[in-house]
Amino acid sequence: MLMENSFSVPATPDQVWTYFQDFKAVAACAPGAELTGQQGNQVKGKVSVKMGPVKLGFAGTVDIIERNDAAKRMVLNASGGETSGKGQATAKVTMQITPSGNGSTVKVSQDIAMSGAVAQFGRGMMQDVTAVMMKQFADCIAGAIRSGGRAPTGAPKALSGFSLMMISIKSFFKRLFGGGKK
Repeated sequence: MLMENSFSVPATPDQVWTYFQDFKAVAACAPGAELTGQQGNQVKGKVSVKMGPVKLGFAGTVDIIERNDAAKRMVLNASGGETSGKGQATAKVTMQITPSGNGSTVKVSQDIAMSGAVAQFGRGMMQDVTAVMMKQFADCIAGAIRSGGRAPTGAPKALSGFSLMMISIKSFFKRLFGGGKK
């Protein structure tokens, strides 16, 4: 499943690119993410989403397979498995930072394959959840860069079951009444 997102950051492409080289700071801005290790071009971590009393967690690795400093482009291969289940997820993620007005635009393309319980979510809901997470991520990065690149305090928390339910309901009605992509 191919998902594409973009977000704006009120900072120069050089500032945003420099921030993205600090994997600990980036992980601190990713909702529900935790960096557990790094060696060379491989980063290990965990991601969790809470759905009421159920907590869906993944542990995995991200391999940086391309880093182009001049073009401010990075390509990553991510893979992981549920920490307490049989689900698996893989993704090829391409990120490109370009100048835009007084800031930057970060374009993210994710080619995702999933199995297990998480694969039951529809494409529309996955896109909506990803859009909400990208907004939280972008706001956190902008705040961190404004504060001199320090890792943020009060970084985004994992999405809760209530948040996922509200996103799902909003998505349903948007599609029902023609307000969303088909």
